[in-house]
Amino acid sequence: MVATTDIATADGIVRGRRGRRVLRWRSIPYAAPPIGDLRFRAPQPVEPWSGVRVATEFTSAAMQHRSGARIGPRAYQVTSEDALTLNVTAPATRAAGPRPVLVFIHGGGYLIGTSALGLYSGARLALRGDVVVVSLNYRLGAFGYVDFSEFGTAEHPFDSNLGLRDQLAALEWVRTNIAAFGGDPGNVTIFGESAGAHAVLGLLATPAAKGLFHRAVAQSPPADWAITPEESRGFARRCVAALGATPDTAHTVLRTAGANDIRRAVDRTIGAVVREQPGAFPVCPVVDGEFLPLSPVDAIAEGSAHQVPLIIGTNRDEGTLFARFADELPTTADRLRTALGRDAEAESRIAAAYPGYPQPKAAIQAGGDYTFWRPSLTVMEGHSRHAPTYAYRYDFAPRALHLAGLGATHATDLIAVFGIGDTPVGRAFTAAGGRRGLRAVTDQFQDNWLAFARTGAPLPSWPAYTEARRSTLIIDYPTRVEHDPDRAKRLAWQGVRVPTLT
Repeated sequence: MVATTDIATADGIVRGRRGRRVLRWRSIPYAAPPIGDLRFRAPQPVEPWSGVRVATEFTSAAMQHRSGARIGPRAYQVTSEDALTLNVTAPATRAAGPRPVLVFIHGGGYLIGTSALGLYSGARLALRGDVVVVSLNYRLGAFGYVDFSEFGTAEHPFDSNLGLRDQLAALEWVRTNIAAFGGDPGNVTIFGESAGAHAVLGLLATPAAKGLFHRAVAQSPPADWAITPEESRGFARRCVAALGATPDTAHTVLRTAGANDIRRAVDRTIGAVVREQPGAFPVCPVVDGEFLPLSPVDAIAEGSAHQVPLIIGTNRDEGTLFARFADELPTTADRLRTALGRDAEAESRIAAAYPGYPQPKAAIQAGGDYTFWRPSLTVMEGHSRHAPTYAYRYDFAPRALHLAGLGATHATDLIAVFGIGDTPVGRAFTAAGGRRGLRAVTDQFQDNWLAFARTGAPLPSWPAYTEARRSTLIIDYPTRVEHDPDRAKRLAWQGVRVPTLT
């Protein structure tokens, strides 16, 4: 028999799985299913249930292309609009007091991903740090990050920023319920990678999120993704046209069309925009002036974002993954030239800072830095004026990744953060060497992240970032601190912003 454990939440009793070392609850609803009349609406409260709700298995991933919900070599999670759920992992031992809470937001370009991915299991992190780990699903792509509000009606309005609102609703669930799982609602750290890291910055800039979290970690955020209402409306109109609707029929079509029909139409439109305007990305939060008054980078720079301690960093070779497997970033000289608005002076600065440019290797490095490191620098500078800020760069790559030409590429830091080096996946990464180094960087990541979650500061060996010294932890084997690393590249990117949609 499977050992279980029951917890009473504000909505009803949930039954989780009791393991030898950890307790797990999976796919607990934090909002009502956004289906029927709730499609394209802000998340609504869960309808309480009677009896016991079994939460021992994952249910659905958010709507996306099937490949994005891959959870194993030949396994795919079912996708559905009904996927506003979260998972809780906690040590099985009795705690002396409330445990710190870490809430993870997965990445995937706001288009793909699921909290059910084995990589995101919080068990090792929970055990090492005696913390409670929460992971969540949120609406993606067409259903979470396209603003169809123009096509709503007084009787059936549509809302904007649905994915960001979902994340907020999940944090509200944590505040209400996490104490029952042994967590401390007064000590919540949000952390995310890639689009999940951008979501962390979005929550920093969202006034309604005030008090729902107390520290933040952004790993490889494309930090200056944001679009204006005008850009958002233009993109939504293109999506409606791709769906075969007109402005007059859009409301009915959006409410009644099949979920996959809507997803496919939006995915086609995204592909067209990315090809037309390298560097621009239309599927992201809209700066609507109300729920999200300013873009994350602007709110952080002016000091109106939540002034909580922040860890932020990127990987040394962000762009190689995309150039090899998802060729959508400006990782060629031609695409980067377009992303820069054909600004010859900016391109000249960047070419001088990247030896070998415009050859492919240098162009890929520049494209990765353009997307992730460049805007992260803006966040480091802005946030450090208002709250403690800690910067890092992840340089470690086992020999297999070097041989593959990927290096310390995008998302490889998650192997260390979640401590999966001793799993079959982790062992595969180090089959050609680097196992000792991976153990060391795992210790660095987890010890710093856990100290930060507990106290608001990482280990004492990691100095805070200031504009005067720009101290940065280089996570490698061995780890070290550098001041203003890659200064010439940093100066070359000054003044460059992600292009607007046309």
